[in-house]
Amino acid sequence: MARLSGNALQGEAAEDGQSVHWRRNLIVCLVGSFTTIVAMTLLLPFLPLYVEQLGVTDHAAIVQWSGIAYGATFFSAALTAPLWGRLGDRYGRKSMLIRASLGMAVSMSLLGMAQDVWQLVALRLFAGIAGGYASGSVILVATQTPRQRSGWALGVLSSGVMAGNLVGPLIGGALPQLIGIRQTFLAAGAAIFVAFLATTFLIREEARPPREKASKGEGGWAAIPDKRPIIAMFATGLLLMVANMSIEPIITVYVAQLVADPGRVTMVSGIAMSAAALGAILSASRLGKLADRIGHWTVIIGCLAVSAVLLVPQAFVTAGWQLVGLRFLMGLALGGLLPCIASVIRHNVPDRVAGNVLGLSTSAQYAGQVIGPLAGGFVGGHVGMRAVFIGTAVLMAVGAAFNWLARPAAHDRSDR
Repeated sequence: MARLSGNALQGEAAEDGQSVHWRRNLIVCLVGSFTTIVAMTLLLPFLPLYVEQLGVTDHAAIVQWSGIAYGATFFSAALTAPLWGRLGDRYGRKSMLIRASLGMAVSMSLLGMAQDVWQLVALRLFAGIAGGYASGSVILVATQTPRQRSGWALGVLSSGVMAGNLVGPLIGGALPQLIGIRQTFLAAGAAIFVAFLATTFLIREEARPPREKASKGEGGWAAIPDKRPIIAMFATGLLLMVANMSIEPIITVYVAQLVADPGRVTMVSGIAMSAAALGAILSASRLGKLADRIGHWTVIIGCLAVSAVLLVPQAFVTAGWQLVGLRFLMGLALGGLLPCIASVIRHNVPDRVAGNVLGLSTSAQYAGQVIGPLAGGFVGGHVGMRAVFIGTAVLMAVGAAFNWLARPAAHDRSDR
């Protein structure tokens, strides 16, 4: 009877597009996403030095080219994420991960061979076009994991991505001193190539039944019966990135007003920026598991409301440790958003267009990464730095209210 029950569960999972290998797939995607994110962010500490090595000598030009080169990847990735999601729906999500890992291994290796700053920018653009392993992993895990475990699984994956964002700059600050900048890029490319091999030989994607294929008129946006939850998730993903990134342009100047010793300003600023990421790493899987039990909408609304409340006192802190503590608590609150966003989208769209819609969600999050620093810098420079926190708090409160209104009137337990 136990064997019969197991076979029945496997058959049921296969019919729903879920893989009996979902745990192994999750582990491979977790390691691969962590590796690729580390490789993509390790250049932050030494990017200006590399730009100078490539022939740019003016200080202002070094800063400008560093910003262009760093932002180029996010720009091209935002444009191409929906395309890769749509192709994944058509040709398989594993194939997109293979493409992304191989493309990123090649682009990272080529970055170490750039001869001028134009090549650096072009290769960063190529990295955004060819990459997308982490977003592709979200799509595969969301569609291949049993629905009742999707929040937890996506929370684990989100923790790996955020850990990569935290560890990458730390490695980038130490490794070039040991082996050199160009060799650091080659080492990153080699690490991603290992992820490519693991993806190719270890991930098992469940074959989708032919009945999921639809005519052209039934595909894409038109295939979604209720579009309000999807639009709400796009807006929530954008707000999440705005909330995380709006402080970036002002953090050092703001901390300088709180810390008496000028020598400690950069250290406290770095800790404050990392505190939110650390909090999110610790809470993502736990909040995802909680969402599987009490409902993803409930967790999303709660996370947005709590983060709005925590942003207000950040505008009135009087010491650096207070800002660090509040940023950590805010990270704990925001950690549940990414897995819940993906889960709600997965539960509200047909499987045949899930990759396309999740790709659009990724583009919205990339847009938030661009809008956040721009808006934070503008408001901080023209209105005041405290206004950045207050304005972001208002946006998060509006997001919580919008999600409350947008959630379906009749929804199953997983979407409460």
